[in-house]
Amino acid sequence: MTETTIDVLTATTTERAALARDLAGLDHADWARPSLCGRWTVEEVVAHLTAAASLGRARWMRSVLGARFDFDEHNARRLAEHRGATPAGTLARFEAIVPSTTSTFGPKEAWLGEVVIHGADIRRPLGIEHQPNTAAATRLAGFLARTSFTVPSKKIATGLRLEATDGPFAAGAGSVVRGSTLALIMAMAGRSAYLEDLQGPGIDVLAQRVAAASSW
Repeated sequence: MTETTIDVLTATTTERAALARDLAGLDHADWARPSLCGRWTVEEVVAHLTAAASLGRARWMRSVLGARFDFDEHNARRLAEHRGATPAGTLARFEAIVPSTTSTFGPKEAWLGEVVIHGADIRRPLGIEHQPNTAAATRLAGFLARTSFTVPSKKIATGLRLEATDGPFAAGAGSVVRGSTLALIMAMAGRSAYLEDLQGPGIDVLAQRVAAASSW
């Protein structure tokens, strides 16, 4: 295992642990609140994160084949499998995978992205403030700017100059968009709620691309 891989896995564990601490203070209404991730509630996003850290490649392939390559169905089945009978049960299952190194296909940065992006999907509607480690967030932002893995992040970012105001991340050429590294990450992930945290002459183009991302 390379030093880079170890760094990314350590950052992923750190972000999961931070999210688990924030989740411990939620009440029942908080768990049922809509997240920024489509139609999923906070509890459903947490169950999805648990599922993502519980499936190796072989189990993932069996699940996808069983769903006949319907990834919505695949995600729904795995979410139901890893959701507890109560929110406390869902949290306990998530806490158990905090140190997990299990993942399916793709670069490890994608699994760091899973917890950073979905963590923000949960925290933003709940008004919980959290800033990921700068080095980890910078690595993730760079990955998203150059790679469309599970979200059309590269397509959203292409032709724009993205510059972080709280860290060293900068990528691309074109009209400038500035803001926190996390806000840039979330915009590249297609989350319109974070556009209000960004500014610059490229913001209108970015907003149009984020709005169109769900249809790409």
